Amino acid sequence: MKLSTRARYGLRALIDLGLYSETEAVSIQSIATRQNISVSYLEQLMALLKKAGLVKSIRGAGGGYRLGKPAQEISVGEILRILEGGLEAVKCPGNEEDGSCQDADFCVAKYVWKRINDSITDAVDHMTLGELLEESHRIQDKKKKQDAII
Repeated sequence: MKLSTRARYGLRALIDLGLYSETEAVSIQSIATRQNISVSYLEQLMALLKKAGLVKSIRGAGGGYRLGKPAQEISVGEILRILEGGLEAVKCPGNEEDGSCQDADFCVAKYVWKRINDSITDAVDHMTLGELLEESHRIQDKKKKQDAII
């Protein structure tokens, strides 16, 4: 499975937003600068994330974006599905309930595809944005300590 730029940039933008919106709304320009993403592309991503309720916008002076719900309640799977659509590495008609595969009853390969898809789903659905923010804080703290030594 290969994720698109939309998923990669969108996840980076949400991590950035989670890190910097703890005290105030964050502008698209500041996220774009820190993450090296074009403002126009980031606006498209934020529109999708806003429509899904993962981010909310605040108008006026000091406006920008904030997370739409607590980071611990946002799974990576939810983010990726919003930005990518589905997460299946392999679409196999043998695993569909519509009976569209004539050989489904005799196909062993469908079990491989199902396990791969289930593994991906399980991994991303059990990982939260909150966990990624905690890891980011640990990395930033480690870097600060390293920079203090140098």
